[in-house]
Amino acid sequence: MTELYPLGFAPVFKERVWGGRRLAQWFPTMPPGPIGEAWVLGDHPQGPTLVANGPLAGQSLGTLCRRWGGALLGLRGAAHAKKGFPLLFKLLDCQDDLSIQVHPADGYPGLAPGELGKTEMWVVLATEPGSQVVYGLKDGVTREDLSAAIKENRPLDVMRQVPVQVGDVLYVPAGTIHALGRGLMVAEIQQSSDTTYRVYDYNRLGLDGKPRELHVEHALAVTRYGAPPEVFHPAKPEPGQWAEICRSPYFTVYRGRWAGKWDQTSNPETFQVIMVLEGIGRIEWSGGRMALVPGSTVLVPAALGPYRLAGGCEALLVTL
Repeated sequence: MTELYPLGFAPVFKERVWGGRRLAQWFPTMPPGPIGEAWVLGDHPQGPTLVANGPLAGQSLGTLCRRWGGALLGLRGAAHAKKGFPLLFKLLDCQDDLSIQVHPADGYPGLAPGELGKTEMWVVLATEPGSQVVYGLKDGVTREDLSAAIKENRPLDVMRQVPVQVGDVLYVPAGTIHALGRGLMVAEIQQSSDTTYRVYDYNRLGLDGKPRELHVEHALAVTRYGAPPEVFHPAKPEPGQWAEICRSPYFTVYRGRWAGKWDQTSNPETFQVIMVLEGIGRIEWSGGRMALVPGSTVLVPAALGPYRLAGGCEALLVTL
């Protein structure tokens, strides 16, 4: 019987009207066109990633969740075994401004059957001069204020526009009005959902040459009318240390770096996902090893036991 081991995945690329070509530095074989998103680990029906290494190569996360249950997902994750993997990991290249949008929370009546809400977080990887994000509403803005601003084609008048720099961490709970700005590259960790309600899209045409659909009534219904969380500016982690940078009801995210060998162990409570942002290294376990490069995203099963990180990398570590 095949035993579980650290799993790497083949990314799924998404062409977007606002995308670019910068992700090719991490994924040289990505397809042509304006690629806005690389889905590097996930089980959502719109882009399930397949295992790329070892005896389980070619299998989907959903198949593995149903087969292995808590051994893969951990005690906290076992309840997700029949539903599929609960998180989605992305890398985004924003050549242009994204639409101003908002995501619903779990249980919103407008969600498709089986679809989760969408709480997410970003780690800023690259900027250009003047890079900023739309992040929540200004103080005191009401639903009526937002509705009027949208109808009058001036939505930015009621929204916070926040400059960002490399390393910044932004937590985006469901209901937070937001938009990534041009010039940004980010790592995104989110619930496994693809539901977005667009508020405003700069009167832009989509890749099909038609105006992109807006979802104003849904957006007004799910928006949080209050200040968003503060932007977090974490210090660079010390070598050999995982420093927490975001905690939510759905995931906890740490950032760490290593030079040389760094012994680790899996957590029986939860799977771990290692998302490499910089450097060259490898992950080693009793049955093998796998190279790590920027963009590598590895699922460490809860039941794995001891493993080792080696080489020199900076990475995110994500747990339930």
